[in-house]
Amino acid sequence: MLLSIVIFLPLLGVIAIALLRGLGASAVKGIALVIGLLTFIVSLGLYTGFDATTATFQNVTQQAWIPGLGTSYHIGIDGISLWLVLLTTFLTPVCILAAWNSIEKGLSGFMMSLLALETGMLGVFCALDLFLFFVFWESMLIPMYFLIGIWGGERRIYATVKFVLYTMAGSALMLVGILALYFQNNNSFDLTTLSGPFEHSNLLFLAFFIAFAIKVPLFPFHTWLPDAHVEAPTVGSVILAGVLLKMGTYGIIRFCLPLFPDAATEFTPLIVPLAVIGIIYGALVAMVQPDLKKLVAYSSVSHLGFVVLGLFSKNPAAIQGSVLQMINHGLSTGALFLLVGMIYERRHSRMIVDFGGLAKGMPIFATIFMVVTLSSIGLPGLNGFVGEYMILFGSFVQGAFSKTYVVIATAGVILAAVYMLWMFQRVMFGTLDKTNEALPDLNAREIVVMLPILLFIVWIGVYPKPFLSKMEKSVGLVVTQVQTESAVGRAGEQTLQGTELALHGTQRAENEKIEKEAETK
Repeated sequence: MLLSIVIFLPLLGVIAIALLRGLGASAVKGIALVIGLLTFIVSLGLYTGFDATTATFQNVTQQAWIPGLGTSYHIGIDGISLWLVLLTTFLTPVCILAAWNSIEKGLSGFMMSLLALETGMLGVFCALDLFLFFVFWESMLIPMYFLIGIWGGERRIYATVKFVLYTMAGSALMLVGILALYFQNNNSFDLTTLSGPFEHSNLLFLAFFIAFAIKVPLFPFHTWLPDAHVEAPTVGSVILAGVLLKMGTYGIIRFCLPLFPDAATEFTPLIVPLAVIGIIYGALVAMVQPDLKKLVAYSSVSHLGFVVLGLFSKNPAAIQGSVLQMINHGLSTGALFLLVGMIYERRHSRMIVDFGGLAKGMPIFATIFMVVTLSSIGLPGLNGFVGEYMILFGSFVQGAFSKTYVVIATAGVILAAVYMLWMFQRVMFGTLDKTNEALPDLNAREIVVMLPILLFIVWIGVYPKPFLSKMEKSVGLVVTQVQTESAVGRAGEQTLQGTELALHGTQRAENEKIEKEAETK
């Protein structure tokens, strides 16, 4: 019941805003913020009541929905989805407060879209029914379409259409995969009853994986992301980088690995190089970007390449690191987009060349920007270090692929330091341009927006145990499922091969007997 309240409470805000928007902008913003904060507070009950000693799904609700189709309203969370739910409920009120003065037209529609998007994202992380998962997956597309298409930049239509086309192409493949699993699972969409091996598992794996790879995005499916980020409003970029991209990596760990372990193993030699290419390519392209927002967008391609690398290592420590890095990326990159948005509101430019020496006139902004930049490059003591270290260490010690890939990926950490620190140096130091002398430092509202994120950046970096302990059992179960299902699949193949050999042997013996009888006659 508690989980259902968390998922659908934002929709209550949508209804309230639709009914009361005539009261004015202040009322609309107040309703949205109260609902956002209330959703986050209620979601904390999921954390406090979560039993970290078990890997089973908790806060489970299952009610018949469309019995004729074998689908139900089936939701629940484990130690993996718990953190993504909390990340979503945390970032949403932060975004509402960040957009307090930046949205001038269609404020009620903007806030309604943001809250509806929150429900869609929460549903994706909690759905345990394949059809329900697909409904939530598609439902989040509509409000995101509005956020970019209505409140985006000059090329917002192009970016929106590109985003929708990529997403729908992946969704079509995933729908085919879901229907195939439905017919192989006694006409049921229940994720908890799915058990392989499945027929045509390689094709099913690809159907799901391509849909999720587009959302991550994994190289070479990434080309929609820079345009979407650049044209989206600030909070649209925060939600896109902070939560939406994690739907792709979550789908890989929830569906691709445990349901199709043999196919995952077979395609690992193809996927891991793509992840490593994405790490290096994203870093190199980010290094030459003149636009701050585009630089951060390409850094996401690089950072999430590490997440995919860790997931396909099939190593418990590396997978834990990947889940933690999903949270870290949401915090650090979300904070970077917020800071870029704050400076854009003052200067109406995101071009690095238009800045320089800002630390002199905006010391608070420069200090916060420095902490977030260092967290993004993985400085020890801040959140980014823990996840990347676990991914690289786990993949190197006991990964499912060559150590050479890990060594090459490590160069991405160095490149991240290069492009982020070079960007920071050009924006914050040097000669202060006269145009920027009058730029005001962060106000109280903006400091309040950034402080909670800074708290988690430092907390995870200094003491990550509370975060890792909640996910340990769930990650262990995924690893066990991958190993067990893979072993079952191999045993089944060996049994089938043995049966075929026995049948061939019997047939051969019968043929020889017939030939001998013919010779005797």
